[in-house]
Amino acid sequence: MTKLAHATASLLLRYPSAEVFTAVEDTSLALPLVRDKKVRRSLTSFATWLSRVGMDTAREHYVSTFDFQRTCSLYLTYYRHGDTRARGMALVGLKHTYRSAGYEPPESELPDYLPLLLEFAAAEPESGKRLLVQCQAGLELLRRGLGACDSPYQHVVSAVCATLPAPGKRQRATISKLAAEGPPSEEVGLEPFAPPEAMEGTTR
Repeated sequence: MTKLAHATASLLLRYPSAEVFTAVEDTSLALPLVRDKKVRRSLTSFATWLSRVGMDTAREHYVSTFDFQRTCSLYLTYYRHGDTRARGMALVGLKHTYRSAGYEPPESELPDYLPLLLEFAAAEPESGKRLLVQCQAGLELLRRGLGACDSPYQHVVSAVCATLPAPGKRQRATISKLAAEGPPSEEVGLEPFAPPEAMEGTTR
């Protein structure tokens, strides 16, 4: 049940608020329904850790991991484009895909935010899977970054990666290149190709 796996991962990758902790208790009861053993084991492992350490420790770890580690960004187009105008166009493209499927992304969050992508994939499996594959390089680099700092969140991202086809040769080359070079530098003084109304709410 990939939809359940994506919905669960979307929840687990969000800031560990009181609402998330409450929802995790209910979600954990449904995890045995996830058929893929690797995916189920990874999600269960993280949910167990989250419940064991408690809210305060989980929040401290979340902030120190995702807010201060350049290699652990939940905004997947950052890995390929950095803070360049190309990223702005990629964000516009993601918004268009959401809206074409009848899904209106919240203006309070960028469309490449992994929990949002997973929420969409749970609601629209076909379109959502295409978007996740499109962002697979970022996913793989996030997984590596979390593994390098030994974060329990690596289990959640590994579960998501396991729901997708293995990267092909060209994609593996892209991942290796991005891992070695990092995101491109900001393109100073370049205006976006899209009109201002299209870009509104897509920069962070």
